[in-house]
Amino acid sequence: MRRRARAASRPDRHGRHGRVDRSSVVRPPLPAIETRAEKFDLTVSTAVEFLRSAWPELREVRFDVGWMPPAADADGIPRWAVLSDERRIVLFRLPIERLARLHRSDDLHRRMMIESCVFRAAAEYLDRDPWDLGPDRFRF
Repeated sequence: MRRRARAASRPDRHGRHGRVDRSSVVRPPLPAIETRAEKFDLTVSTAVEFLRSAWPELREVRFDVGWMPPAADADGIPRWAVLSDERRIVLFRLPIERLARLHRSDDLHRRMMIESCVFRAAAEYLDRDPWDLGPDRFRF
């Protein structure tokens, strides 16, 4: 009976299952996945940038993002806090995102809802109507 010759050893480029040298599924040039918090921060920062360019009174105002307000008030859970004496506006991410009643739950409507909160908080700080701040902002 003749024995088969043993197969030659595998080259070094193969691992135990022969797959070490394969390419990765996600390549490095692809952007990282954005989280909800990162999307929220980006939306707030672009709206604030627009407001600061249009209204000089807001250039020295600090816009912060907080998780939750310290307590509920008479109107319920506040979406933002305007601290005029500190020249600061705090937007609370969780109430803005979770208590919104959107008629369509997609990225565009979520972004518009976040921007409207930024505009309303800035309008409260300036004691103006929100539509006065950016009359052409939401027209398509």
